[in-house]
Amino acid sequence: KHKKGATDAKRAKVFAKLARQLEVAARDGGGDPSSNATLRTMVLKAKASQMNNDLIDRAIKRGTGESAGGTYVSITYEGYAPGGVGLLIDVLTDNRNRTSADVRNVFSKLGGSMAEPGAVGWQFSRKGVILASGTEDDVMMAALEAGADDITADGGGFRVTCDPSTLWEVRDALEAAGVKVESAESTMVSSTIIEVTDVDDAKKILRIVDALEDNDDVQDVYGNFDISDEIMEAVG
Repeated sequence: KHKKGATDAKRAKVFAKLARQLEVAARDGGGDPSSNATLRTMVLKAKASQMNNDLIDRAIKRGTGESAGGTYVSITYEGYAPGGVGLLIDVLTDNRNRTSADVRNVFSKLGGSMAEPGAVGWQFSRKGVILASGTEDDVMMAALEAGADDITADGGGFRVTCDPSTLWEVRDALEAAGVKVESAESTMVSSTIIEVTDVDDAKKILRIVDALEDNDDVQDVYGNFDISDEIMEAVG
């Protein structure tokens, strides 16, 4: 009973964040996913999280003004976690002062620090990232022909990187070639990756990320760190 309650609460938090993102995407680019790439991305993300069509449609209608919605502003905060790790925090908020104080509080309490605008962001760029599984030849041929920039091995599959504007064309080409697409998203990717080799640093970094993601206004947290499976196992 308690486990179910915790799961339902977590899902409700995820749905609330997705609804806010859908609303803003529809407000900024219109309510038709076929002509609004950002909204199309959000709809697919919402469906992957098992958000039902009724909730998706209602969020879109709030964004287009067909029903009453909130007034949100988009802000990106920058900060440092232990080990020199850089973090970008994307938020959608109806109260800038509250959210700024909340984010600053997470860093100050958990051993990080806020950074000036641009101090971290310069090394990040938006990319389309697709995780897929299939034969190397099938993945490479379909992805490169569709305009992908890079294909690398990732666990038991492949990580395909492309311009975010071609994300769905590359995804569709992979699926048409019989490749299984595990996920496809537009995300921020850092040009510099910091390998975290200290268990204590890893714990502190993950605590900061978890605390930020637990905030209702925080939509995404991006970092330039990599934690190996061995360190993650030691972290527990």
